Amino acid sequence: MVGMKLLPAAITFIFLLGASSVSHAAPGDGSAATSDATSGATSGGTSGATSGATSGGTSDGGDVNPAAMELLSKALFSRFSNFSSYFSPEISKELRFCISDIDAEWNAAFNFSKNTDFLAGCLKHNRDAMQRLCTAAEAKFYGASLLDNSGTGSAQTKNFLKPNKNCNLSSWPSGCEPGWACSAGQDKKVDLKESKEMPQRELDCRPCCEGFFCPRGLTCMIPCPLGSYCPQAKLNSSTGVCDPYRYQLPPGQPNHTCGGADIWSDFTSGPELFCSAGSFCPTTTQKLPCTKGHYCRAGSTAQTSCYQLATCEPQTANQNITAYGIMFFAGITLVLVIIYNCSGQVLSTREKRQAKSREAAARSARETFQAREKWKTAKEVAKKGASGLSSISRTFSRKKSVIPDQPKGTGQPKPGSDAALPPAPPAPPDSKGKKHKENNLTKMMRDIEENPDNDEGFDIQIGDKNLKKNAAKAKQLHTRSQIFKYAYGQIEKEKALQEQNNNLTFSGVISMATDLEFISRRPIEVFFQDLTLTLRGKNKHLLRCVTGKLFPGHVSAVMGPSGAGKTTFLSALTGKATGCTITGSILINGNNEPMQSYKKIIGYVPQDDIVHGNLTVEENLWFSARCRLPADLDKPEKVLVVERVIESLGLQAVRDSLVGTVEQRGISGGQRKRVNVGLEMVMEPSLLILDEPTSGLDSSSSLLLLRALRREALEGVNICMVVHQPSYTLFKMFDDLILLAKGGLTVYHGSVKKVEEYFAGIGINVPDRVNPPDYFIDILEGIVKPPAGAAVKFNELPLRWMLHNGYAVPPDMLDSAGMASPAPGASVPGASPATKAVEEISFVGDLWQDIKFAVGQKADQILHNFTKSADLSERQTPSILQQYKYFLGRVGKQRLREARIQAVDYLILLLAGICLGTLAKVSDETFGSTGYLYTVIAVSLLSKIAALRSFSLDKLHYWRESASGMSSLAYFLAKDTIDHFNTIVKPAVYLSMFYFFNNPRSTILDNYLVLLCLVYCVTGIAYILAIYFQPAPAQLWSVLLPVVLTLVANQEGDSFINRVADFCYTKWALEAFLLTNAERYSGVWLIQRCGALRQRGYDQTHYYPCLAYLIATGIVSRAFAFFCLVTFQKK
Repeated sequence: MVGMKLLPAAITFIFLLGASSVSHAAPGDGSAATSDATSGATSGGTSGATSGATSGGTSDGGDVNPAAMELLSKALFSRFSNFSSYFSPEISKELRFCISDIDAEWNAAFNFSKNTDFLAGCLKHNRDAMQRLCTAAEAKFYGASLLDNSGTGSAQTKNFLKPNKNCNLSSWPSGCEPGWACSAGQDKKVDLKESKEMPQRELDCRPCCEGFFCPRGLTCMIPCPLGSYCPQAKLNSSTGVCDPYRYQLPPGQPNHTCGGADIWSDFTSGPELFCSAGSFCPTTTQKLPCTKGHYCRAGSTAQTSCYQLATCEPQTANQNITAYGIMFFAGITLVLVIIYNCSGQVLSTREKRQAKSREAAARSARETFQAREKWKTAKEVAKKGASGLSSISRTFSRKKSVIPDQPKGTGQPKPGSDAALPPAPPAPPDSKGKKHKENNLTKMMRDIEENPDNDEGFDIQIGDKNLKKNAAKAKQLHTRSQIFKYAYGQIEKEKALQEQNNNLTFSGVISMATDLEFISRRPIEVFFQDLTLTLRGKNKHLLRCVTGKLFPGHVSAVMGPSGAGKTTFLSALTGKATGCTITGSILINGNNEPMQSYKKIIGYVPQDDIVHGNLTVEENLWFSARCRLPADLDKPEKVLVVERVIESLGLQAVRDSLVGTVEQRGISGGQRKRVNVGLEMVMEPSLLILDEPTSGLDSSSSLLLLRALRREALEGVNICMVVHQPSYTLFKMFDDLILLAKGGLTVYHGSVKKVEEYFAGIGINVPDRVNPPDYFIDILEGIVKPPAGAAVKFNELPLRWMLHNGYAVPPDMLDSAGMASPAPGASVPGASPATKAVEEISFVGDLWQDIKFAVGQKADQILHNFTKSADLSERQTPSILQQYKYFLGRVGKQRLREARIQAVDYLILLLAGICLGTLAKVSDETFGSTGYLYTVIAVSLLSKIAALRSFSLDKLHYWRESASGMSSLAYFLAKDTIDHFNTIVKPAVYLSMFYFFNNPRSTILDNYLVLLCLVYCVTGIAYILAIYFQPAPAQLWSVLLPVVLTLVANQEGDSFINRVADFCYTKWALEAFLLTNAERYSGVWLIQRCGALRQRGYDQTHYYPCLAYLIATGIVSRAFAFFCLVTFQKK
């Protein structure tokens, strides 16, 4: 039934094509003369050649002149050859969907020039063969009748034609029966170009010639196309059918015999016309079996040689090329193994080079510190006058620097100092045998740690405490990179002066002291006043009337019970609080500027340890340093920064260890927490915000971490951190304390040294052997009640703090404490909106409020993501191209370490190719559409699920990195670039099994191009799912989409579904697959091809547009995925 659906439309076009060919022959091409010659030769003329060829006028003929017969057969062939240049524009336009090259298709179907034996045989038995050929009008009628009968009756009824001039109810000659044809008469000239009126054919009806087919209801015959086998039929006495065809003899006509072929149709309706599989037909009247070593598909005109490793027995329909598939896959595997091993070697070589860079940076650090010491000594001597010139000369001598022995100590050395660096080789004694004293730099660093408040320290403050303008510039060197530049600057100036004047003068020393300009880390002071956060739509305070200041060089601790708004306070300071109404003011260095303008020099350590588990400790820190340190900072200096952080955090022993993931064991939890902090320390921030960095750490690890943060504070960094009940030792290491009560109210904000004094003043004394922060938090939690002599209750402590500092107090707080409210109309910060009469809210109203709140919060987040602030950080980080390079290296390294997961993906694709290639064998009548249907589903599904890992597992890392100022575009492009490797390899892995098990007629390159575009397309769609949805829904959508869209694309008949399918990528992939395979079916398959393509609505000219649509969908989906990445991210 499917075949009959294909038949009418296709055969109409084919016969219109044939009619056009014979009706548009040019009058000057010799066809008319040939017609006359042939007509004369077949009408009993006196031509010698003709007389010799056909004598006696009988149908069997007498002796045959081979030369004359060959001449006549070529003359007959010329009547329906060389016609393609005369096609009418209408026919060419109608057949364009299934025929791309008209000349090539005609030659493949009707070019009998190589062998015209069947024409000679026809002329031998029928002298008037020319009068029996169908004209253009008859061919058009045949196709139009089949088209009209396509919707009614059975398959046999559809082959019956409408009544016509020769075959009707009143006149039904034997030539109207299938396989028979009649002559128009030997004396009547038939114009094959006639396309309007049929000639009268009712004379001398005979069986159709071999190599021709004669439809039922027409009295003419049409040549069978190449690839068909059209012998004379023989009556099967048991069935009464004319074998190998399906028609029967007409009843009541005992003299009627079986004739020739009766129909040329699609493979389902008329498979008997096709040359059978395992055989080949050089002509339409000859069928030969395939020999060993060759294979012959159905409709073959020649046998095809098998590949060397393929097995082809005699009469084989297809070759077994599974061995080539195994070899192909083995080659792909070998290439992947080579790439993996070479990449591992590259990584190890790179790590060795980085180790050498670290050693070189350590040596440079020693030299620079020694140069700084020399310069300090020279400046001190210069102040004493000319009497110190000799000492200066000795200080700036060109003798090789000797590193003194490092002193032994139990304290943690200052990062970057000689104590923190790898030990240098022991220095040989000088000629006088004197030993060097302890390194002055080591003493200076130790003094800074022990006495942070001395004049040599780095306690930088802004506002009321200005910087010391008269301080020596050498004392303003805070960061290691500045020391680096400073020391090398002195060495260069020393060399230049020594070349100019061997005797260094006092004026030269002074010029060196005043010539150098260095800029320290930009200090950030944060002042907040009456800071109040109200949950939008809920009128609930998260923070209320918080006032205070964070100083550079100080370590401030934020403490309080659970629900006090500690993390909310940090989010408000950094400008990350969305979905809330913020009132009050936040001043940066005394200016009303957004905190986002300084994000390049602000570090934020989240509560969760968001660290890449498949990278080592050093790789995590090094990547953050390269992307966030100034772009003009030299690589040795960046290495030195990373080394300092590793040393100060105590990560030296695990620097080359993987951090670890849930599936893979890595470093300990405490070490992971320190790496989380180190990611922000390596970018040398001016403001460092930490959310519970000591949670989950033991006391020793917490102490080590806090010491490292204290050293950062010594360089002028403003540090604020949330801490949960620290030990007394840790508590004393903080400079300031912000104590919050439930509801986000301030209980205390000031120096840690004065907190006990303040609480003692209101009657709350810390008992002996009790940790002060624990006691205060227990009181705020209500677990411990204040002593009986206390002046306030625990819920009145925030009010007491406001009154103590003279801050404005909201009226509701005064009312709750039984105090007088301010005058009506007075503006009080943090006041709650006026209370209204409580009205009962219905369920629908409550639901509507929740929906409004959720939508408003989402809109606020999107607006926050797109809000851009001017960069005031004065730090130029690497460009997008440089960050793309860094991201590319990181993602590539991660993929190499996930090689086992990649191997599993390839193995699943391999098994899918084997199963589908074995189960879904190529069907000639459908051009392998079933196998391609399964291929689109399987490859789409497996590629999407694998592509989800690119973004689903890294969302938290991206949110953290993008919030710190890293480029989202560089991140996205790097991920996509690395995934292109899978886009290229996966189609080859799948085809290595599917193609060689399925063995379609299309080439492996054609199939690879389609699969390449398909994988590129679905990978982009998977990006959208991975970014927008959570992992579980994203996987569900990845499975559901390919199946549903493929079924939609494969539907036929429904116009609405077809219009929907035009927008599905699965339809474009199926169409491209089917077109690549259908193009290989020509000759006798022409009707099958045109019918199948027309039924599905495919067009052979759409092959490259289909590939372009797939690529365009991949590009558009990637653009939309990037939009979702920057829009729907969590802050």
